[in-house]
Amino acid sequence: MSTRVDIVLDRPDEQASEHQVLNMGPQHPSTHGVLRLVLELDGEIVVKCTPVVGYLHRGMEKLAESMTFHMFCPYTDRLDYLAPLANNVALSTAQEHLIGIEIPPRAQAIRVMCTEMSRISAHLLGLGAFAMDLGAMTVFLWCFREREKIYDLIEHLSGARFTTSFTRVGGVANDIPDGFLSELKAFIDQFPEQVASFEKMLSRNRIWVDRTKDIAVITREDAMSYALSGPNLRATGIEWDLRVNRPYLGYENYDFDIPVGTVGDCYDRYLCRIEELKESTKILQQVIQKMPAGPVNALDSKISLPEKSSVLKGMDELIHQFILVTEGQDAPVGESYFAAENPKGELGFYFRSRGGGYPDRMFIRAPSFVNLQILEKIAPGNYISDVVAILGSIDFVMGECDR
Repeated sequence: MSTRVDIVLDRPDEQASEHQVLNMGPQHPSTHGVLRLVLELDGEIVVKCTPVVGYLHRGMEKLAESMTFHMFCPYTDRLDYLAPLANNVALSTAQEHLIGIEIPPRAQAIRVMCTEMSRISAHLLGLGAFAMDLGAMTVFLWCFREREKIYDLIEHLSGARFTTSFTRVGGVANDIPDGFLSELKAFIDQFPEQVASFEKMLSRNRIWVDRTKDIAVITREDAMSYALSGPNLRATGIEWDLRVNRPYLGYENYDFDIPVGTVGDCYDRYLCRIEELKESTKILQQVIQKMPAGPVNALDSKISLPEKSSVLKGMDELIHQFILVTEGQDAPVGESYFAAENPKGELGFYFRSRGGGYPDRMFIRAPSFVNLQILEKIAPGNYISDVVAILGSIDFVMGECDR
């Protein structure tokens, strides 16, 4: 880290020597985590912006090599910790892609439900924090009120509010509790009215528009060059969403639109997330209507844990449980990559297997890490105060970035 900062400071030319170097972060409320920005300033204008990451690095990809596929699930809760259920779903679907199994329709529908609940929760916090950074405290409180309702639903479903660890290779940890779908329906019935109140508060607010309109425009070419994904990519006008372009978990059976922008500025990124709140609500309504019956785990004793009552009575079931817990699911030799459309963008898992229940190598394509690269391109030319708006519009999580 020190080497990178020395490079920034070591500017021998006379013009650069007149610039001021300012550290924004790693402890700064507007950096939304331990992100450090080394800003080179000409007065109040940013001349150069160098992101410095790694303060939250925990070596997750290396840790995965010594864990069975099932054992790594709790670690994904600590990636984008605003959407742990979506991380769980992406990991388990990637593992199943490697092993070569397909989960039952009911398990697929439950996973879609988990992902869209997570998208709403993550966008609510992103929008609320973005608004608070620019002075709209009321929107922050409104967003957290709705997010608390989502957390109550998540707690009812998984037993935890924050670190859910809900999915399993071959399905999910447990079926939907009694009364859960009616509770979810009650939430989504009232949610569109709340989203409308966010729009009334911000979309035509003179201060909000002035702070976000035409600020940090990302062109379509730059978005593709920097491999952006999620709302940051779609705000530039590129209609790319893995749920539609590379469907998984039966997303092709749901009717929803992909919101896209026209300019690619901070305002468009805000609008895309607002529209995604509405689209996720539509998907959840369809999940409730179409929820199929049947098992929630693959009916294969070498993939899913047997029923506890059977383990206590049968020797075969006891042996299968012992092998699955200690050795994991047996994956074939080979490589596999799967990516899911998470709230922040494309969350991908690459696995290399030499056989057995442990991955030989795992790599995480973290959307927050990739999206942050664009800062060095779009921050220069803006005021210091605009950097706060830019960070809020990118909507990243450092747990996912540093891994």
